[in-house]
Amino acid sequence: MNEIDQLQQRLKQFAVDRDWEQFHAPKNLAMALIVEAAELVEHFQWLSEQQSRQLDGDKLQEVAFELADIFIYSLRLAERLDIDLLDAVEKKIAINEQKYPVEKVKGSSKKYTEYN
Repeated sequence: MNEIDQLQQRLKQFAVDRDWEQFHAPKNLAMALIVEAAELVEHFQWLSEQQSRQLDGDKLQEVAFELADIFIYSLRLAERLDIDLLDAVEKKIAINEQKYPVEKVKGSSKKYTEYN
């Protein structure tokens, strides 16, 4: 069992112990994930690019917790849908490597549909 599997089991048990599985339908988990992503964005709203790179200790900890919430909901959603998240990440990286070949995109922020 890898670390992702262990985390998923721990999170599942956390939900089971609290009788929260009934609320953890994929739809609800996806919505909760978006809420947490919005909370993450809120920490950066109105900051300059430079300020966003230099968060103080307290702000950095808050951002870390928002990222943790996003990760937790992602893990739960993957577990509920029986998605092997590590496998999906590996496949998605391979797809992105094909869509964004270094020789065509290096230094560019264009979307893959904008170059040929």
